[in-house]
Amino acid sequence: MLIGEVARRSGVSARMLRHYESLGLVRPSGRTGSGYREYSEDDIRRIFHIESLRSLGLSLREIGRALDDPGFTPSSLVADLITQTRQRIAAETELLTRLDRIRAAEPAGWEDVLQVVALLQALASKNADARQRAALSSAGEVPVPVEALVEAALSETEPNVAGALRWALARSGDRGPALLAKGLGSPTAAVRERAVRSLAEMPGAEATAHLRAALASPDSVVRGHAALALGARGVADAVPTLIDMIVEGRNDTDAADALSVLAGDDATADRLAAGLLDLLARPTTRAPARGRLTQALAGIPGTRASHALVELSRDTDRAVALTATYLLRLRDAR
Repeated sequence: MLIGEVARRSGVSARMLRHYESLGLVRPSGRTGSGYREYSEDDIRRIFHIESLRSLGLSLREIGRALDDPGFTPSSLVADLITQTRQRIAAETELLTRLDRIRAAEPAGWEDVLQVVALLQALASKNADARQRAALSSAGEVPVPVEALVEAALSETEPNVAGALRWALARSGDRGPALLAKGLGSPTAAVRERAVRSLAEMPGAEATAHLRAALASPDSVVRGHAALALGARGVADAVPTLIDMIVEGRNDTDAADALSVLAGDDATADRLAAGLLDLLARPTTRAPARGRLTQALAGIPGTRASHALVELSRDTDRAVALTATYLLRLRDAR
């Protein structure tokens, strides 16, 4: 079969067939009387083998080795191809993500594109100062896309940079809360904590709704940060978690402060005081927890809290009684 017919049937151009021949990959078995290349069935079969291996990403040099070396084993080469393909996919995915973020910034011209690229690169820098500067400058005329800020905030370990990223997210618009909320379901505890801390600094009803949902998280750290943020926003749903934090000794001082913020009216203050007193009276409440609950009463206004402290000043637990007596004196002095 002549080269033109082989090219037509195989889909490999005559030029490429000549290139294969120059590399020694395919050698036509014969020549016509006029000197034209003539391919046998075995030659054509080898051409199809070459094309099959090319479809797997092998170089022509690797293909020649695979076809001509009787001792060649494909397992290691295939493993290398898998690694290279995964690396290529990761690189292409990263590029696609970067392009999506540039498009989201709606650049007006190439100067804007270059500015966004520079900020994205700075956010990924190994230098903490560079990351912090990028976060603080992200609210400029061409802001960093919120997806990039969320990704950076969920992975940042440097406290100062993390604070700058949370500041930037709080000014990034209304897409941040939903993206951060996805981080609450991360299998990594540190990511969940960064997500809830970032949400705590996001304004608006949507962030508040996600914080409310976080009260049901199985992660006590997430629940705690959510409750403290909600307490500062005057959301009464946080009360049970705040009281649990006081009992368990987790950020109990902050939790007590949040309860005092929630005790904004006499009725609420009386309910909170009654709830704390009820826990103090339970035989299952241990001595350290009773001490913390007594201290929490100090921030609750109203007569019910004062009466509770009077009762506790006569408590059989001397530490509780002394604490209650001291707190009463402070209330009287105000």
